[in-house]
Amino acid sequence: MSVHADIARYDVKSIALADEGKRRTEWSERSMPVLRQIRARFAKEQPLKGLKLSACLHVTTETANLMATLRAAGAEIALCASNPLSTQDDVAAHLVRDHGVHVYAIKGEGKDMKVDYFTWERTDRVKDLLSAAR
Repeated sequence: MSVHADIARYDVKSIALADEGKRRTEWSERSMPVLRQIRARFAKEQPLKGLKLSACLHVTTETANLMATLRAAGAEIALCASNPLSTQDDVAAHLVRDHGVHVYAIKGEGKDMKVDYFTWERTDRVKDLLSAAR
């Protein structure tokens, strides 16, 4: 048994928000035709199969489309919010439920602490999760 077995696979406001996040993410995807083409190609070729990737980004519909593309390419992904004030909770829930992305992002969480502390704390959780999967 791994020493990291107790690490949560995600930390989002509510998975119940995923339907709205899916609707909004699909809407934004309409403006990303090149990314759609890349996703279709990656889904067939699986160039990232077996890789574990982590990202610390704004959790928005645009980021969701990028994460979905990386997942289609076969990667396991852990995503933490780079700015909790820009996090879209419904999008975070959609990434967890529909794409299996390990998301650590809640809008407004940590806004009373320094942003750099928050980001490093989340980044460490992502690194711990990816290490546990080895």
